[in-house]
Amino acid sequence: MKTKYFAQLIALSALWGASFMLIRIASPLLGPNVMAALRIGMATLTLAVLMRAMRHRWPLKHWRELVLLGALSVAFPFLLFAWAALQLPAGYSALLNSTAVVFGIFAAAWMKEDTLTVRKLVGCVCGFAGVALIVGLGPVEPSPQVILAALACTAASACYGISTPLMKRAITRMQPLEIAAGIHAVSLLMLLPGAAWSWPQAHFTPGALAAVAVMGVVTSGLAYWLHIRIMVHVSPVAAMSPTFMIPVFGVTWGHLFLGEQLSTGIYYGGALVLLASALVTGFNPWQKWLDAVDAKP
Repeated sequence: MKTKYFAQLIALSALWGASFMLIRIASPLLGPNVMAALRIGMATLTLAVLMRAMRHRWPLKHWRELVLLGALSVAFPFLLFAWAALQLPAGYSALLNSTAVVFGIFAAAWMKEDTLTVRKLVGCVCGFAGVALIVGLGPVEPSPQVILAALACTAASACYGISTPLMKRAITRMQPLEIAAGIHAVSLLMLLPGAAWSWPQAHFTPGALAAVAVMGVVTSGLAYWLHIRIMVHVSPVAAMSPTFMIPVFGVTWGHLFLGEQLSTGIYYGGALVLLASALVTGFNPWQKWLDAVDAKP
């Protein structure tokens, strides 16, 4: 992977890590349905402006593929994470999001994009053990609501993981901007009925609306476009690498700006989740150094 793509993926990790903090701010006030729909609406508007400015056409002939991608990569995850934010701190959601790697590897293997190995299966076990530690030993008391919220985060992560190899295939038929705009537009249509139902109960405070605006324009619209652009040049597994770094930023932002507590459950569980990610993807930051040492003079 070229340095510029790696740097861009780190920047995406910081943005998406911040989105969990913003969800935690906006969801309790606006409600999950309204918040998710407003976020997607802002993203759709941003990408539509870019489509017009860059003279791209909407990929209407691929609408079936866009509906599937939109449901898996935008509509369902955004709604599930917004609902989970009513119960879980931002750091919890960011850490649970790391399980997307596990689901992505299984999806890639099923689609013949990758193969399963013992190392990857061990990584899956470590990942789910880490999730259990995060939920069971953190500062939030385990309860049926907390467990359901954790399952919602895991389901959202599964959607992300499954959509990654599908997104890689879609790039061969559509431009990145067209995909980003299309999946957000169809996702908005999916969530509009629920948002309309919940609209009267929403509390439209300046802070909540500002959080939604940042998420819609930056962490959804622009960030998704950048991510799909990077996917043109890297493998599906490499494209999921921001997932490994998101927990670091998510926990950090939640602790610094929301005062969320840190505990041994988060430390040990988070370490297991990151270890699982490394095992599943074969990531080894010392590999190039080891190769250089082993190289013949």
